[in-house]
Amino acid sequence: MRVSRLNKRTVFLLLGEAILVFCAVVGAVYLRIGVQDAPHELIERHGYLKAAFATFFCLTAFYLFDLYDFIVMHDRRELVLRLIQALGLAWIALAFSFYAYPRLMLGRGITLIALPLALALMVSWRICIHWFLRHPSFGERILVVGSGKLAVEVAREVLSRPDAGYRIVGFVGTDSEQLGKSLINPRVIGLTEDLDEIVKREDIDRIVVAMGERRGQLPTDKLLQLSLAGQVSIEEGATFYERVTGRVSLNMIRPSWLIFTGRGRQVRLAAVTRSAVHWLVAFVGLFLSLPIVAVTAILIKLDSRGPVFYKQERVGKNGRPFVLTKFRSMRVDAEKAGPVWASKTDDRTTRVGRIIRKIRIDEIPQFWNIVRGEMSFVGPRPERPHFVAQLAQEIPYYEQRHLIAPGLTGWAQIKYPYGASIEDARQKLQYDLFYIKNYSLLLDAIILFETIKIILFGRGAQ
Repeated sequence: MRVSRLNKRTVFLLLGEAILVFCAVVGAVYLRIGVQDAPHELIERHGYLKAAFATFFCLTAFYLFDLYDFIVMHDRRELVLRLIQALGLAWIALAFSFYAYPRLMLGRGITLIALPLALALMVSWRICIHWFLRHPSFGERILVVGSGKLAVEVAREVLSRPDAGYRIVGFVGTDSEQLGKSLINPRVIGLTEDLDEIVKREDIDRIVVAMGERRGQLPTDKLLQLSLAGQVSIEEGATFYERVTGRVSLNMIRPSWLIFTGRGRQVRLAAVTRSAVHWLVAFVGLFLSLPIVAVTAILIKLDSRGPVFYKQERVGKNGRPFVLTKFRSMRVDAEKAGPVWASKTDDRTTRVGRIIRKIRIDEIPQFWNIVRGEMSFVGPRPERPHFVAQLAQEIPYYEQRHLIAPGLTGWAQIKYPYGASIEDARQKLQYDLFYIKNYSLLLDAIILFETIKIILFGRGAQ
């Protein structure tokens, strides 16, 4: 999945909820002032436009509270709680808007009726959607070609996302002794030589090819026949895994992926445009943040001894080292024993340091690194040479994350929790490689919005 392509389920959810919230506000008008006077309020006094304005605020609040992340829908109690919080935030924002622009006001009585009405409609709607997406009778029927570790890995990711709209029917392999064997939950239901018959019998919508060793085993003729007939969609396992999880599997990645993802002229032009946009935003941000910089510098000096700024060598694009600048958030003797992994609750931080790290003010000096062309706003987080050397030996393809400039925030930062181990670095690398493969200005905008949401509400990864 290219991230720039809108998810159909999310669009459907957005449209459905826009209609419901809009109807809740219009319905509240009818309940409050009656059937006879409601048309005057809605038409003559622009009630429909005001209802659309309220709907926009609600949908924005739903996004801020991760209500378009289908993982949230697994827990109904959490779902209802977030709906209440989101609607509450939307109504508070509307109250401020009404105060600033009284002409937008719907009326106190109408607002009080619309709030519980919208909540009731939204809860009912979400529970129905939740049931629909999880029901085994709905969703795209998937057949996995392969019965090894890669096939099981693909199936495990699909099974962990029951609301994603996919149903694993089973596996097909080359070993007759595995017939009927349960690899994870779905069974091996046939052999590759009977692929066309299995597709027809099981009413398969999509074939996912996830075979580790394909030489002499891949049913090329069968797959080609099915593809040309247009009977079923066929997708390579690594691509399907990437689309479902939003990361690249290190177990499935092949050297050819790195060879054939060379940047063409159009992509290079887009990269130049992207760099120019990042530079301009950083330059403006650096100028606008000067008052915050001044206040933060004073607080750091008052809180603990030592310099205001902390400078450290990091590895940048193409492995070139550069000096990263941050506000100092730790004691001056934090690494007297040598380099140490930073952690989310690091006891080496100062009192001011804990605050500026939490709200990301310590990152502001990196605007200068962006202006200098050493970093971008979005990209893999730059690591220290000591840890890069260590991780490159432990994790395959680790140095490929240096194909692009590092960033203030990134896909891995919003998708994976704060990590301080080799396994965490491995998991984050999979998200970094996904970003390197798919980066664009639109994806950058999505990541920046998600980062702002995390800073404001503390939700998601850090």
